[in-house]
Amino acid sequence: MSLADLPPLRQALDAAGITAAKRFGQHFLLDLNICRKIAKIANISADATVLEVGPGPGGLTRALLETGARVTAVERDARFLPLLDDLARAAEGRLRVVHGDALAIDEVAEVGTGAAVVANLPYNIGSPLLVKWLTGPLRPCSLTLMFQAEVAHRITARPGDPDYGRLAVLSQAVAEAKIAMSLPARAFTPPPKVDSAVVRLVPRPDRPADHILAALQRLTAAAFGQRRKMLRSSVKTLGGAELCERAGIDPGVRAETVGVADFLVMAALIARG
Repeated sequence: MSLADLPPLRQALDAAGITAAKRFGQHFLLDLNICRKIAKIANISADATVLEVGPGPGGLTRALLETGARVTAVERDARFLPLLDDLARAAEGRLRVVHGDALAIDEVAEVGTGAAVVANLPYNIGSPLLVKWLTGPLRPCSLTLMFQAEVAHRITARPGDPDYGRLAVLSQAVAEAKIAMSLPARAFTPPPKVDSAVVRLVPRPDRPADHILAALQRLTAAAFGQRRKMLRSSVKTLGGAELCERAGIDPGVRAETVGVADFLVMAALIARG
């Protein structure tokens, strides 16, 4: 059996008696044409190593395998394992399925470093997974990820935008981020209450050192945890007005107006001690 011989996704789900589980934040993307568009956005080549999280019935997985890539798919819901096993057989060894929690696995042990990450992420763990992948040891060559539209806007927002906050600073400190595709709720089964968007992130060559990223996480947690306060007050425990002045930033501004580069300057000062 080849990939082309597999039954349509909806038919496979019906035959297995599987419906979306709310506790896992599941919304299935069953249109293979859309899945193929996402794989194209991800720019996956035939020799690529890909990490996918939350494959579910395997729509996006099929599209990734059609490129010739080798895919490691992490699935928490055991109901999908038989469907994914069928897909693995059809892919002739290019799909490996890991049954586990994506927040807990060691990605480097599973795929090494430099893999492409492509996923229609479960809504309830999308943001923590993104931060883990950007700041941890995985060092992906790219990330092409489906989020709720509001989360996608938080990742790509610029200083002064209503959605600009901690997630934007952390993401853009490490990668170039842009929204590559928008999808209405009706594209999914069952339809979520909100629209979705695919965000494409390509790591910067000048990625901040790990100790600076660790300081940046502390800094942004403080700065945006009290975002209506002036910066000198919200980051008081990290140096307050003196820290701002050393970084060349007006202590009287609010965090939502401070650019990523300035946050990195402050993070470097904190890391230096």
